[in-house]
Amino acid sequence: MQIREIEEKDNQTIERIIKRSLESFNLNIPGTAYFDPQLNSLAQYYKEQPNSKYWVAVNEQNEVVGGVGIAPFGQELGICELQKLYITPEAQGMGLSKDLMKEALVFAKEHYTHCYLETLKKLQAANLLYIKLGFQQLERPLDGSEHNATDAWFVKDLSLLS
Repeated sequence: MQIREIEEKDNQTIERIIKRSLESFNLNIPGTAYFDPQLNSLAQYYKEQPNSKYWVAVNEQNEVVGGVGIAPFGQELGICELQKLYITPEAQGMGLSKDLMKEALVFAKEHYTHCYLETLKKLQAANLLYIKLGFQQLERPLDGSEHNATDAWFVKDLSLLS
């Protein structure tokens, strides 16, 4: 697998991956990434945001099979958000989420002091990965959260990133 920055040609594919993943957990509901207005133009969205990037994972057939993003979180100085980490079912179980997150966190450390993320408790495999990578679970979301359907929140002190 290769990890590279998203390109405009990847927009439809990654949107489809995100939506299908959320649908598979019955999370195609308001308050999740499913209804984010920028979902069909992620390449442009991340280029326009300061200190932001979105990466895609590409398989041997040059097909996008997943992705992850980093962007500033609300008005909080020094805090970024890990966003839209989704992998196709066929590419799961290969450590790809971990590889994508490591790429994103190295970039985040260059620009931020902390990385925040929002998820759902029912996404148990994802939550275990976040804890394994040093994220601490919070009791409530940070102020400025846009995804009100989430029920699990994590933060990582990027100074602890090795």
